[in-house]
Amino acid sequence: MSVKETLHELDELLPSAVALPSSAVVAGGLIGGYAVARFTGVRALGGAVLLAKGVVAGRTWYRSAGPATTAGLSVLYLAGFGLSHPLAKKIGAWPSVFTVAAVNAAASWALVDRHNFRGETD
Repeated sequence: MSVKETLHELDELLPSAVALPSSAVVAGGLIGGYAVARFTGVRALGGAVLLAKGVVAGRTWYRSAGPATTAGLSVLYLAGFGLSHPLAKKIGAWPSVFTVAAVNAAASWALVDRHNFRGETD
């Protein structure tokens, strides 16, 4: 069995990829990852939260919008993590985390979630 087949079988066992808005997942990953790292003092644990939420969001992006959008939003997610550090020196740690989380959530909503969670008018 190939890796691709194994991942496909695993994906089939998981709940729907669009059960939660990915915008909420990425915001939770950035804010939660920082909170875990800050309050536990274990940066790797915060990174694990960031990674886990990124994987969950990436699954939704891929299923809903394809590989190009997934790649773009993944880069934005990682860039948000990286850019929050120098931004924190200018505006403070929590404001920086909330800013990059908001940017990521807005991009994820605009490119993916608004298509999955739009209200039906019929």
